Amino acid sequence: MPVPGASPVKRNTLRQQIADALCDEVLAGRLPAGRQFTVKEIAQQYGVSATPVREALLDLCSQGLLDVEEHRGFKVHDFTIDDFRHMADARTMVVEGVFRHYVEQTLNTMTPQALASVRRRAEEAERAARSGDLDILIGYDLRFWREICGLVGNPYVSDFLQRLRVQTWVFTVPYLRRVPDLRGQLWTGHSELTAAVTRGDPHDSERLIGAYNAHFRALIERLVEREESRARNRTSEVNSP
Repeated sequence: MPVPGASPVKRNTLRQQIADALCDEVLAGRLPAGRQFTVKEIAQQYGVSATPVREALLDLCSQGLLDVEEHRGFKVHDFTIDDFRHMADARTMVVEGVFRHYVEQTLNTMTPQALASVRRRAEEAERAARSGDLDILIGYDLRFWREICGLVGNPYVSDFLQRLRVQTWVFTVPYLRRVPDLRGQLWTGHSELTAAVTRGDPHDSERLIGAYNAHFRALIERLVEREESRARNRTSEVNSP
């Protein structure tokens, strides 16, 4: 079966390009949880050799997005609601800790260029959230959080949080896509958080980060519960005499 959205890939940095392309497909929900494929299939779709494809797929396995299936190839990892809760908890603890301890340091070390970039990302993410445009929001939200967390100058923290955010989006996108209109339901405090960080206010930064995580978690918990309730009702109707 063809991989949705596949297109020819240039031959430089094939490993990273293939990994990025497949990650985008998973994030967008075009490669859904449980979808199986082989190295040969992906190599044929992108018109490249098996070696960079295998390396790219193993990279995505290390990021928790794919699973290796012995003698069968690879499969898109199926995150559960418990996985989501654990990821949300981990993300909250790390981000709040980062901003509690590093906001003042960040204020002293950030460059005007980095600050301007974060502000642009905040505006773009906020605009997409207000309009309910999920496809645009995912990219800008990931860039916003990567850049604002990157201001603390710790690449290990930044990379860890980026991985958690990607995994969180992978789980939540299918639920969010089933909402007819997302306008007014997504968090829009990106610019307010940027302002708190740039004035060196750790308390307001922590408050806003907590609000973001609580908002997002409550929204997803509600959507998951709604789907589970519908599934139970369908089962009950089928089993009723």
